[in-house]
Amino acid sequence: MTPTLNRLLLAAMTLYATTVDADDSTMPTFSLSSFGTLGIVHSSEKKADFTSSIYKPNGAGHTRDWNADVDSLIGAQVTANFTPQLSAVVQVISEQNYDNSYRPTLEWANFKYQFTPDFSMRLGRTVQPAFLLSDSRRVGYTLPWVRPPGEIYSLIPVTSTDGMDFSYRLHFGDLTNTVQGNVGQGDFRMPNSGGRTLARDSWGISNLTEYGALTTRVTYQKTHLTVESFNPLFDSYRRFGDEGNVIADRYDVKGKPFDFVGVGAVYDPGSWFVMGEWGHFDSHSVIGAMSAWYISSGYRVDAFTPYVTYARSKTLSETSSAGLTTSTLSPALAGAAAGLNGALNGILAASSGQQTLSLGVRWDFTKNMDAKLQYDHTRLDKGATGPLTNFQQDYEPGGTFSLLSLAIDFVF
Repeated sequence: MTPTLNRLLLAAMTLYATTVDADDSTMPTFSLSSFGTLGIVHSSEKKADFTSSIYKPNGAGHTRDWNADVDSLIGAQVTANFTPQLSAVVQVISEQNYDNSYRPTLEWANFKYQFTPDFSMRLGRTVQPAFLLSDSRRVGYTLPWVRPPGEIYSLIPVTSTDGMDFSYRLHFGDLTNTVQGNVGQGDFRMPNSGGRTLARDSWGISNLTEYGALTTRVTYQKTHLTVESFNPLFDSYRRFGDEGNVIADRYDVKGKPFDFVGVGAVYDPGSWFVMGEWGHFDSHSVIGAMSAWYISSGYRVDAFTPYVTYARSKTLSETSSAGLTTSTLSPALAGAAAGLNGALNGILAASSGQQTLSLGVRWDFTKNMDAKLQYDHTRLDKGATGPLTNFQQDYEPGGTFSLLSLAIDFVF
């Protein structure tokens, strides 16, 4: 838990103490809920691993033909109601971490104060409301698919913040509109000694509209992003004087503004659903700028829901750079400069986009449990590596790969 989160929770506990002093007869009540996914994934790509998150060190493909680390997790959530206005929630999840352990981590940890039935504030760790399914994306049972489409849901590298948020709800007949704002910061560990990803001065606002079977969300999020794994590359560029400093200033990821805008909608009258989301980010750094979207639909037949999803992501920034001028350098320095230029261009090309067609079926075979079978075929743009990691020496970026995923989700 970060020092900032410790201070925020201490402040909220002080608020609770003040509230209890005003009415000693108020006793807290507690509730516990649990959820999880048991999944296994097979990948056709044997020279790299498919992972569901950039924070996982390996996955299906090269490391294991069939891998259970990609989607499997178990979580528990405790909710405490101290007064009619004051409550708290703690959610802990155990899944594959950056260091290949299953050490439990805090996903949620916040106090909530309900000023009115329609206006509330939370203090502590919350999930950024960037997508339609941000609040429930870790609870597989609430999803129609094995996992959310990666083209969209991987656009934001920081998914939670330690800070505060507010929510204000308005009612217009059958229409409900909720405005949510958040401020805070976040720290995340990267695998394979990649250091940390840091988000500072984060803030955002989203608007959720519900009208019958239709739900829409519009979001804007902004943060200042630092990715420590890029430090060695751009520190080396700076050793080449003014030209190297210009390149490093342009591409380095140290406190750079990261802007995201997203739009999503789902229509679900009960027997079928159709949903889609679009998102765009600009990192003002080597990570570049990218847009992505997906559309998904399914039809419910008794306990079975077959579905289809198409997703596409595309870079909107440069995929190569001239880099350092090597012709004026000595042979030794020219070789080093060429190596830096190659590394930079590899990073720029790696995020150039992909497209995925997914076919699957969900089977709700008993209360609070489901089983899913999903097939994904992904075509990477030239030079792109997409969601793959742990590359072997003879891996070639671009091309295609397929996944076969099986999962059992449960809540209780």
